Parts: sequence; C-alpha cells; structure tokens
Amino acid sequence: MVQSVELVLDARLDAEVREEWALLLEAGLPSQARHTGASNAPHVTLGVADTVDESAERALAEVGYGAGEPLRLGGLLVFPGRTSVVSRAVVPTAGLLETHRSVDAALDGLPGRPPTTAPGAWTPHVTLARRLDAEQLAAALALLADRPRELVGTIRCGRRWDADARATWDVGTVA
Repeated sequence: MVQSVELVLDARLDAEVREEWALLLEAGLPSQARHTGASNAPHVTLGVADTVDESAERALAEVGYGAGEPLRLGGLLVFPGRTSVVSRAVVPTAGLLETHRSVDAALDGLPGRPPTTAPGAWTPHVTLARRLDAEQLAAALALLADRPRELVGTIRCGRRWDADARATWDVGTVA
C-alpha cells in the first residue's frame, strides 16, 4: 500500500484549514473532514512510494523538514479529472523545494513513485476535498471564494504515513 512523507502544519494553520474542511462538510460537499481517523490532518505531501525500506527510513530521518519555517497557503487549486480535487496551493520557497528534493532522493529507487511527485513536476498543496463532480466543484469554489486568499503559518514537522499499519509518526525536529 501507499507510504508517504508529509509536512505537518502548525496548530493555527491546521485549524484554519480545518475550518475550510468544516465549511465544505456543513454544505453537504465532499470534504477531508469526512475522514475522521486520528491520522487525518492537513498536510503537504512531499513523496510517495509503495514501500519504504530501512535505508530510505534512515535517509528520511536525516532530512531537514523546516520545522518552524514559514508556510504560506495561497489560492484555491483544482486538480481536474473524472472527478476533481480542490486544494490550497502552497507557495514554494527555496527551503521547501530543497526539503522536497531531499525527500525525493531518500525515496529514489523505491517502487510506486508517481511521476507527479518528482522535482519539477510536483505541485505542493493542501487538499480540502476529493472526488467532486462538476456541480459540487462549482459549489465548493463559490463557498470558498469568500475565505482569505492567503493563510500563513509555519511547518510543525515532517511526518511519515504508513497505510499498511494505518499509522503516522513524526520525523525530523518538531517546532
């Protein structure tokens, strides 16, 4: 199953994203708030693989995840497809891009690496809702249009998600 490496938001920024999740939920729209598991938290995915071996885990433990560094969420971003995903764009910084490159290098050679997570193809974002049809997408964008255009906070830490174990744990320094 999927293994991921993520950045976790500080408490204030996390709460602001959860407010947007709640707005969507209260309107009867798809929302990340529907996922009530303890591991569900607003995050920025840095890398994905089918498995993460011990060597990669050691390399990931050495990555500087930017704990305490600024993190700006910009405007709404739509990933279209048969259904759409609505996200907040993450404004990239040199530090964020370096963290992403380091995670990519740590995961190099592992199976199940989607090309969309590679440096140069990666679009940093925080997901608000998945699987929206065209009507739901229009409603979600209208609902979120009145929200602040930018949300600013910091990176709390890096996090690993193991879908097989349904577990998360922090990696790197925690701010």
